[in-house]
Amino acid sequence: MGSEAAHSWDQEYAQGVRYQGDPPVRFVEDIVLAAKESGTTRGLYVGCGNGRNYAPLVEAGLDLIGLDISRVAIDQLAERLPARRDRLVVGDLSALPAGQTWPLVVAIQVLQHGTREEVHTFLAGMLARIAPGGLLAVRVNATGTDVEHAANVAERFPDGSFTVLYESGPKEGLHVHFWAARELNDAVTGAGFTPVLELRPDTTWRHPMRRGQYLQWEGTWRRTG
Repeated sequence: MGSEAAHSWDQEYAQGVRYQGDPPVRFVEDIVLAAKESGTTRGLYVGCGNGRNYAPLVEAGLDLIGLDISRVAIDQLAERLPARRDRLVVGDLSALPAGQTWPLVVAIQVLQHGTREEVHTFLAGMLARIAPGGLLAVRVNATGTDVEHAANVAERFPDGSFTVLYESGPKEGLHVHFWAARELNDAVTGAGFTPVLELRPDTTWRHPMRRGQYLQWEGTWRRTG
């Protein structure tokens, strides 16, 4: 994700309403459980935003580096959790020390921003940051989501996945990819990972319901190869 995406997210967070007061997604509980069962206490959260899910993970005992391309989001999170300020980083994966790995990498609703090629490259970069025996926890846009704002389908693939280019809404001018289940699972297992929590769909209805639903895939994997 480049400067255009960073600017877009800065604008979103600067409005002061993005995720303010929203409870964490239920997937957070599964991440905490998987970490405890594996004896993992530290990790990397890619796309931590202003802390909707980062804060409860830290409160549950996980020492996480928080990484986000939005400086505004990181500033808001640092204000919310000042004791974590030195654990928060503005930028993408290239902002991290070269070669450093973690026993846990979390990515919640971030591994979808870009074209298919871009998000697959992003995923490969995250997988390279996971230590042997480490965990990956992903929640990502899924096919089956009702695309709410005006958008053109920029890419469509035989596995059912597709990418849109938004013409309006908070992601205007940006590509967003909607993953097929097999696409995601094959990409992760093909890199030497085995499922811990099998990939599953999670549905969230917008309000009012006529606006349609969000559908996300959720899953955790362990690096075994």
